[in-house]
Amino acid sequence: MKDFSKELSFKNSRSSGAGGQNVNKVETAVTVLWSVAESEFFNEYQKELIQTKLKNRINAQGYLFLTVSESRTQLMNKNKAIEKIIDIVNKALIVPKKRVATKPSKGQKQKRLDTKKKISEKKENRNFKF
Repeated sequence: MKDFSKELSFKNSRSSGAGGQNVNKVETAVTVLWSVAESEFFNEYQKELIQTKLKNRINAQGYLFLTVSESRTQLMNKNKAIEKIIDIVNKALIVPKKRVATKPSKGQKQKRLDTKKKISEKKENRNFKF
């Protein structure tokens, strides 16, 4: 798990939801901004992978952003935001293995045909014959 939290910048805003009177005066929602292209932590291939997989989360200026307002305190929201953005980027860096096409063996084919035949016979025996 790569930690690039030193490259993150934060913005605060007023959060909706629980908080009583503090909702209208305390800025507890935290927005995390990270410039993918300017990152020194990742190589070009990794940056390209992040930009393609997270293109719907990256704005026109090239910033990956995430807003968190789950908690009542700004510090807890900031910690959750860092945790989430690191998790999202690390998941984007995972390259899935290529699937190798395989064929069923003769035994598997025969077993499938035998079970089909048994079920067919069972249903056939349900019919009343004169």
